[in-house]
Amino acid sequence: MGIEIGIEWLTLIMFGSLLALLMAGLPLAFVTGGLACVFLFILGDAQALNIVPSRIFPLMTNYQLSAIPLFIFMAAMLERAGIINDMFDVIYKVLGGVKGGLAAATIIASTILAAMVGVIGAAVVTMGIIALPAMLKRGYEPKIAMGSIMAGGTLGILIPPSILAIIYAVVAEQSVGELFIGAVIPGLMLSGLYILYVVLRSYIDPRLGPPIPVDERVSTAEKVRLLGNMSAPIALIVVVLGVIFTGVATPVEAAGIGTFGAFIVAAIHRKLDWPTIREACVTTLKASAMVIWIMFGATIFVGLYVLEGGQQFVQDSLAATGMGPWGILILMQILLVILGMFLDWVGILLLCVPIFVPIIKALGAQAFGLSDPGDLVLWFGVLYLVNMQMSFLSPPFGYALFYLRGVAPPEIPMTDIFKAALPFLFLQVVGLAVCMLYPQVITWLPNLVYG
Repeated sequence: MGIEIGIEWLTLIMFGSLLALLMAGLPLAFVTGGLACVFLFILGDAQALNIVPSRIFPLMTNYQLSAIPLFIFMAAMLERAGIINDMFDVIYKVLGGVKGGLAAATIIASTILAAMVGVIGAAVVTMGIIALPAMLKRGYEPKIAMGSIMAGGTLGILIPPSILAIIYAVVAEQSVGELFIGAVIPGLMLSGLYILYVVLRSYIDPRLGPPIPVDERVSTAEKVRLLGNMSAPIALIVVVLGVIFTGVATPVEAAGIGTFGAFIVAAIHRKLDWPTIREACVTTLKASAMVIWIMFGATIFVGLYVLEGGQQFVQDSLAATGMGPWGILILMQILLVILGMFLDWVGILLLCVPIFVPIIKALGAQAFGLSDPGDLVLWFGVLYLVNMQMSFLSPPFGYALFYLRGVAPPEIPMTDIFKAALPFLFLQVVGLAVCMLYPQVITWLPNLVYG
């Protein structure tokens, strides 16, 4: 038999060593998996190693997860086909005459982009390359320009088809379709808040976001023609989300349709050739492999922790704080935000959700004023997705900040990028609070669709 360690010490040692190795810059996937195997060996015996295949195999055979590579491939194809550049160009010309219009255009383009791309990095980097120079050239205040790119870019995690939502649904045993539909209104609400903020600030002080000069604006006829160019990719989004929402197809089937559609859209835009397909395949392979390996490592790690009584320990610790259900929920959100500063989203999901969801279930739907217990996991899931958006913007390690740093002009200091994110981070906190206090924001649409 292995060594007996008290659960308090075990929690400290397991998560302490995890943090130490991550700080050393080792990749999350191998740190979690490797540590889990080390602890299995120390704590258990040869038999305990059986937990490894028993945790990984269900993931390898999980049908829902096959949507992930498909959605990533669809996004990669659309990106290679130059659709995103065209799209920004259209929205930019249509809205250019409004004060703060380019920043609003960036957020709208990012929102549509989020409906094509379930991954964050692509949106921030692409918008950073296309929209940032355009805004700076027109005399936009850099903080507003960068903030709108980062905030818009993070919507990809919330607006369906989000990769994170698929993984959450698998881990929490929740319907993917319901989670997608539940995230729509919060996603659009946040997008609306960002646009409102940018436009209001530009109207109060036009120097922040001047409208584009009259000679650069386009006629109404030209605007209609431009919108026509966008019909193919937008039709694709409508079809993909439409079949999910009407229940005609599962999210995985919808991803298949989307992938096929991406080929057609690329062909219409005359970009369908071998290099495009090859690059899209390589991108997909890298991104999917990263996600799946992190899932493998983290599930073994958490599986071991729960097996050693970690679940009960966390539950008792939370109960011992003497906080009510709302206190516990808020504490969880704060924990997620703190973790979001240091870990990446797949890791946080797999480390926290298996421990948090049973606790939320134990508190019961009544505690949060929800009538249907089935809505509880859905509601918590969307709260989690909104929360993860914050992790992308929160200094010091928010991913969006560094994606933008990679493409922003060198003369803009990192501190400015941090400052640019803060007002939008505040808007996200507001959005999260609204979703917590009014669960109907999340549950109304799924209940309407699924009855």
